[in-house]
Amino acid sequence: MDRRFLTVLGVSLVFALVVSSIFYQMSSKAGTSPKAEAQQVDTLDIVVAAKPLSVGGAIKADDIKVIKIAQSAFPKGAFSKPEDVIDRPIISNILLDEPVLEGRLAPRGAGNGLAGMIPPGMRAVSVRVNEVVGVAGFVLPGMHVDVLVTGRPPGDSAATITKTVLQDITVLTAGATVQADPRGQPINAPVVTLLVTPAQAEVLTLAGNEARIQLVLRNGSDNSSVETKGTSVKRLYNMTSKGSNNGAGSIFRDDDDEERQRPRPRPVATAPAAVAPPPPPPPPPPVPDSVVVIRGNQKTVEVIQGSAQAK
Repeated sequence: MDRRFLTVLGVSLVFALVVSSIFYQMSSKAGTSPKAEAQQVDTLDIVVAAKPLSVGGAIKADDIKVIKIAQSAFPKGAFSKPEDVIDRPIISNILLDEPVLEGRLAPRGAGNGLAGMIPPGMRAVSVRVNEVVGVAGFVLPGMHVDVLVTGRPPGDSAATITKTVLQDITVLTAGATVQADPRGQPINAPVVTLLVTPAQAEVLTLAGNEARIQLVLRNGSDNSSVETKGTSVKRLYNMTSKGSNNGAGSIFRDDDDEERQRPRPRPVATAPAAVAPPPPPPPPPPVPDSVVVIRGNQKTVEVIQGSAQAK
């Protein structure tokens, strides 16, 4: 066999081996790189809901499951151990596969149902309402209302006054329902439970015993408080309508407006006192008759005696 042929064949084989080795190394790196990176990512266990969980119940073992999640995506307030959430009351709905967070659970032992939904330091007070008082049945759990009372103040049995006594109060339940209807349908609620402070609970209880209660629905994002003076029957019938005919411009006179708008007597113009005319001047004395006498170059006037008296 030709020596030159063997040399070329050997060089070709070596070159082929080198190229194959380089290609294999590049393919190995490309194929194993994602796995190596996945193995380097730190993961943690997280407790999620195995099914939708509603307000009022307590978490059971079959209500949850544990999955892996990247440590960087682990939400604040989540749990890694199932025993940390079992038997804790649910105070906010939890969706399927949603992480179970501390803010959606009440402390263990707080009680199931409504008791677990009451924050520390707050109270739940139920008031009996009818369809009209309950804003035609549209007061649902989670909404915010104002409480108005209508009654007669002590010492003035003839005056009926309506006054706003509580503002921005959260509705806990409507009847026996502790969560709003998903379709937004009204709930027939003869009893509404409100979340109040201890001082507000006293006001609400007294108002329910001494007067009639009316709930006024408000926007949940409106947390402002408005100071009102109350409206009496007298002020109601002194209502002044301004603007359009639909009543949007109607206002009630307050005490200052009533004082300003009360008709006042007009001042009576008094004529100046009449001044007596001055007395007429006395008539001039009568001019006596006289006679001019000319004697030569002298001229004299002689008065006739008795002529003035005669006249």
